[in-house]
Amino acid sequence: MKLIILAAGKGTRLRPLTNTTPKPLINICGKSIIEHNLENLYEHVDEIIIVVKYLKEKIKDKLWDNYKWVKITYHEQGDEKWTWAALLGIDCDTDVFVIYWDSIFDKKDFDKVLSYEWYWVLAKGVENPEKYWIFKIDENNYIIEVIEKPKEYVWNLANLWWFKLSPKIFEYLKNVKLSPRWEIELTCAINEFAKNHKFRAIKIDWEFIDVWSPWDILDANKYFLDKLEKSDIRWTIEEWVVIKWNIVLEEWAILKSWTYIEWNVYIWKYTSIWPHTYLRWSTVIWEWCKIWNAVEVKNSSIWDYTNSAHLSYIWDSIIWNNVNLAWGFISANLRHDGKNIKTMVKWEIVDSGRRKLGCIIWDNVKTWMNTSTYPWRVIQNGGTTLPWEIVK
Repeated sequence: MKLIILAAGKGTRLRPLTNTTPKPLINICGKSIIEHNLENLYEHVDEIIIVVKYLKEKIKDKLWDNYKWVKITYHEQGDEKWTWAALLGIDCDTDVFVIYWDSIFDKKDFDKVLSYEWYWVLAKGVENPEKYWIFKIDENNYIIEVIEKPKEYVWNLANLWWFKLSPKIFEYLKNVKLSPRWEIELTCAINEFAKNHKFRAIKIDWEFIDVWSPWDILDANKYFLDKLEKSDIRWTIEEWVVIKWNIVLEEWAILKSWTYIEWNVYIWKYTSIWPHTYLRWSTVIWEWCKIWNAVEVKNSSIWDYTNSAHLSYIWDSIIWNNVNLAWGFISANLRHDGKNIKTMVKWEIVDSGRRKLGCIIWDNVKTWMNTSTYPWRVIQNGGTTLPWEIVK
């Protein structure tokens, strides 16, 4: 059995974060997205094939040539943009798992389907089938047909992009023709596969995480931290630290006296948390960070080499690499009218579904003292602010 991970896309819905970081390498509570998926599957396969293109060298530098001694090979997607092109040219003579890296499943849930002898795809019921691959199935859940983004209602069972397929799929791919939408689509090959194999849609009812938009990173961190049943403390906690729930404190990280932690929190290596800091509600802080005196951080993801000076408030925010927040920084996270926060995603205004969102601060930003941001504002790569500036 082989595992094929489709990881060539640009992750445009996650911009600006993916302008410098390939989406599969976005960190979620201790591991990158792609590593969460590898952890679920590596024991069940003898080779991992990762389809790459965008920022491919960063993915290769991260994973090298094996994952826990399972061989990794890389297949570079050509210039074709259609989904089928990700698999074209792969030489495989065994059954395969084919997955996208967008979704993260709990291992114990995913293990339920790994032993099934038939071929399958994971699916879920959706309210807006016109946005998805939709499966028509018979009374035994065998797939009759898959339709991409149907204009009229045919069914509501949507593709989750986790497949178990036979090597025959690669033969069908070679014969794919232009679809009615004048695109070369993987759905054509999947329909041919369904005609010739027992191919089931497994409708799942367990919880999982999709990382499509920047705020999904915050939800994904919370998903894993909510499952943290006991603390994992590997380094230094000074006197007078209060920990109300469970935390992970990695090697060479330190909590200085008078730190107060409420709810589950993850602190990575070489990070120091200074006195009178208040950490709460599913916060993740990565390597080599310094959170200085009297800073409050709530439900935020702070990446490597970031410093937050004293008397700052970071709420519901994503702070990327090598950022310096001067003292008095505040990320406002709530509209005065209490309505959901909307933002631009791929040139379209999207409702985040959340009343509280802070800010996104991209790599290498430096703010001056007493900078404030409106809800869900972005400070671009290398940007700076003036003293007392409000980012509107």
